[in-house]
Amino acid sequence: MFSKLLFLTAWPGLIGLASVLPVMPAAAQSAPDSLHAWAGKPTPASLEAWVNGHLAAEQQSVDALVALQEKPTVENALTLYDRANAELSIAGSEAGLLYSVSPEKAVRDKAQEMVQKVSEAAVALSLNQPVYQKLASIEAPHADAGTRHYLSRTLLQYRLAGVDKDAATRERVRQLQEKITALSLTFGRNVQEHVNTVTVKDAAELEGLPADYIAAHKPGADGTITLTTDYPDMQPVMTYAKSEALRHRMYLAYNTRAYPANKQVLLDLLAAREELAGVLGFKNWADLATADQMMGSAANVRSFLKQVDAASKSPADREYAMVRAFAQKQQPGLENIAADSSNYWYEQYRSSVYDFDSQSVRPFFPYEEVQQGILNTAAKLFHVAFQADPKAAVWDPSVTAWLVYDRAPGAQEQKPIGRIYLDMHPRPGKDKWFSAYPIVPGIAGKQLPEAALICNFPGGKPGEPGLMQYSDVVTFFHEFGHLMHAILGGQQPWAGTSGISTEGDFVEAPSQMLEEFFRNPALLQSFAKNYKTGEPIPTAMVERMDRASAFGRGNWVRSQLFYTRFALDLHDRPPASIDLDALMRADYAAALPYTWVDGNRFYASFTHLTGYSSNYYTYLFDKVIALDFFRQFDQHNLVEGPAALRYRRSVLEPGGSEPGTELVKNFLGRAQSIDALTAWMNEEFQHTPGTGPARAENPAK
Repeated sequence: MFSKLLFLTAWPGLIGLASVLPVMPAAAQSAPDSLHAWAGKPTPASLEAWVNGHLAAEQQSVDALVALQEKPTVENALTLYDRANAELSIAGSEAGLLYSVSPEKAVRDKAQEMVQKVSEAAVALSLNQPVYQKLASIEAPHADAGTRHYLSRTLLQYRLAGVDKDAATRERVRQLQEKITALSLTFGRNVQEHVNTVTVKDAAELEGLPADYIAAHKPGADGTITLTTDYPDMQPVMTYAKSEALRHRMYLAYNTRAYPANKQVLLDLLAAREELAGVLGFKNWADLATADQMMGSAANVRSFLKQVDAASKSPADREYAMVRAFAQKQQPGLENIAADSSNYWYEQYRSSVYDFDSQSVRPFFPYEEVQQGILNTAAKLFHVAFQADPKAAVWDPSVTAWLVYDRAPGAQEQKPIGRIYLDMHPRPGKDKWFSAYPIVPGIAGKQLPEAALICNFPGGKPGEPGLMQYSDVVTFFHEFGHLMHAILGGQQPWAGTSGISTEGDFVEAPSQMLEEFFRNPALLQSFAKNYKTGEPIPTAMVERMDRASAFGRGNWVRSQLFYTRFALDLHDRPPASIDLDALMRADYAAALPYTWVDGNRFYASFTHLTGYSSNYYTYLFDKVIALDFFRQFDQHNLVEGPAALRYRRSVLEPGGSEPGTELVKNFLGRAQSIDALTAWMNEEFQHTPGTGPARAENPAK
């Protein structure tokens, strides 16, 4: 998941997802580290002073732009705008980071306040008519294509923000934007700090769980065992626990986080978005949110989802029928598989049919070795090098920092091109999900891009190897794809086109593409070694794992359809007519075959609704692109083949200097096709005994 800045994603189309720090005025320079809000163990007061320094610098650039007497040009007007935008971006991104990860609650509280303050300044900039008029009067026929794209996209986003409306309308827009940001922050904070627990009174309920998991969860003084809904506790229960009752309790605990607190927050958020869309002249929020995306409109999203629905139904139905028949043999009297048991029964099926128990590979995936393996893989694939940076300021002692060096042909190897931070294990008060976080996107020759991974993997405790499930390793690959996009795309001449500043519905393509590299035996054997013996993971085990993990893709796509439709349905109709529980259950039934579990309040912790809002379709849309990209690599020489450098040059390095459609065409030579997704879903049946050839229809034909 790419974590967009909250203050920039409370509404669609707001300018500037990237930042560069230019020369700072005295207010900002007085901070111990003007680039890093967390340096020197921040207090609420020091964080506020740091943010205020950047806001003062932003206002200075805005004032200079408005006061500009000569004819606005790229060199004067766009440069001043870019500088102002950069100050907002770095202030908002780092306040948002500390809101998500600071070990101190008082700092998280102040960070939330500062994100709101930066959001207010960003709204003011997006509605500033004199600034818009200066930018609109720039004539740039001889500027490079990246600059022209930046200017054109900036003007579009200004219009989408309502800059051309009358004063009363702009004031109402400002009020609604601030309300949306406040509600989004409250929603996320409730999820972050409301961790549910599950009590186990009888240790027999842990049967089926890995031995190291059981060893790490000792009974308390009263003899009970407490499990949390943090990912390292939750996921193994849902995958391995034989106890149906324990799976049920964990499922409900996980899917009722921040409930009931977030139910009304979400309804209020939907109402504010709907009103804002109407004020800006759109039928609904979904139309507004897609207006500057690759997809272009909510209607186009619906059309795309119909294609995916048709392509996924046949493989999903076939695989569910196989798993249900298997489960019925194991548990006579079972009619259908319930939602709280789907992971368990798919795991049991894979173990039986493919002779693959996913617990068997966990000893080959201790966290530290996986981390180094992914660094090594990325170094070869993207032609870079990583060097530990122990002197870098970090926000928690568990965080590590790494300098990135360019090793592409012709690169100047002695200077770093960026820095990454890895914050990889859960702790109290920290964001509970997995995301890549832009911190300081760069600008060529002036500012190094910086980005972080915020994850919740096993490990991080003395003496604990942190054995990961193979799905955890896939997630690590995914998030690292975002990091490489941020760093390699962070070498642009403009702040506003640097890093992951493409359309929002392209940002998941590079990350999902990197997931596919996990399946290569030679690649895995380079780092997947038994944590006790040092033995590399056997080729036969990887092959069984690949065949087993390919099974279930149809219903993975169907689960994405559920999330996508629900997010879209929440935003294309009057909020007053929405019954959250009824709508979620209806969308679930339309997409998935598993029996609904009463009491599921997933919407209260669906944090993508504050970032992607109606545009969760990004994951499915970018899966289509990612699989098409992956097809271009030499399957016998994935990491070091010629496609790797071509991919870096044509997809990652441009950052946001080209439209997403052009990035796709640059690499593929054509637009993306759903054919790769269809083939990917049906690949599972090529390896499943007794299923015969796949016959799913291709809806593109």
